[in-house]
Amino acid sequence: MKLILSEEQQFLKDTAQNFAREKTPVNHFRELRDNEEALCWDAAIWKEMVELGWSGILIPEDFGGSDFGIGGISVIMQELGRTLTPSPLLATSVLGASTISMLGDKDHKSEYLPKIVSGKITTALAIDEGSHHNPFNIETSAKLEGDKWVLNGKKVFVVDGASADIILIVARTSGKNGDSNGLSVFITNKDSKDLNISKISTADSRNYANIDISNLKLDQSSLLGEKDTSGEIIEKILDLGRIAIAAEMLGNTEEAFEVTVNYLKERKQFGVTIGSFQALQHRAAKMFCEIELTKSAVLAAMHAADENSNELERLASLAKFQSGETLHLVSNEAIQMHGGIGVTDEHDIGFYLKRARVAEQLFGTCEYHQKRYANISGF
Repeated sequence: MKLILSEEQQFLKDTAQNFAREKTPVNHFRELRDNEEALCWDAAIWKEMVELGWSGILIPEDFGGSDFGIGGISVIMQELGRTLTPSPLLATSVLGASTISMLGDKDHKSEYLPKIVSGKITTALAIDEGSHHNPFNIETSAKLEGDKWVLNGKKVFVVDGASADIILIVARTSGKNGDSNGLSVFITNKDSKDLNISKISTADSRNYANIDISNLKLDQSSLLGEKDTSGEIIEKILDLGRIAIAAEMLGNTEEAFEVTVNYLKERKQFGVTIGSFQALQHRAAKMFCEIELTKSAVLAAMHAADENSNELERLASLAKFQSGETLHLVSNEAIQMHGGIGVTDEHDIGFYLKRARVAEQLFGTCEYHQKRYANISGF
């Protein structure tokens, strides 16, 4: 496996880098955070991303997409991560598009995928139900009553759940809590009176929601795929999301590190720049090495996904926990090396620590993925 970008991926990365620098610097995120009426991402910016074709990168060409794979969208998220740019890319273009593509029938794909490509709809995948990520810990039930599915349950920490037009609900149609079998996915509009969507506040000022589902009645056509058989596919969809968020976290890390190194070169104490202190040089060198390891882990996972390798699960977990640990380290060190100004709202560096603390939790913590990696590897 060659850990290098393809020509198309490098083009997407360069385009995203220029876009983030010109359109969405960190000040853009700050403005969104301070606007209480905003949905944590900018509709005008999202429209420009759609026009660049980013919304359809994982969608087959037959439905208007470019089918550039997870590697294509991950390099974009890496560059957007540098400037903390919020967007529906993860929830809609990765999780939503993948769920409909992998589980939906021809009618589902024809109805929803072109709308994702054109930016007409955004989506949210409602899966987690507890305080810790567990894709099989599903108590939300779906029972067929007459010609309708009736859903009841609760979902928590739904990415983009407060703004999505379409909600994809993972529910249990058979088996008991914890079983990987017996899971099904249903698609519904957010406007149903039987969905109570509550936006929640998080340290990173992003868009998450809790969703209460009370006797939600859906047509049989709302079922994506075969009843009871979606567990394995859900895990693959989540792995794509884990790789994408790992790439974003890598971008967060790279920028936080570069900002910190520049500060070490400028800040003076005792008549010299603090970057000349050997202790700080050692700490900076450790961060650099961890970032390089993280780049390799993310690239390996990207290639595994795009090559449909049987190593996908293992490498997705490696990328997620490696990027999480590295961002945790670098965001902590960045604050420490900046000193007092690092903990003020005046300086941008604190935003990276706040993003780190939330992103680490998405789709499994470092501990979750270390255990998963070990189990898959036979340890």
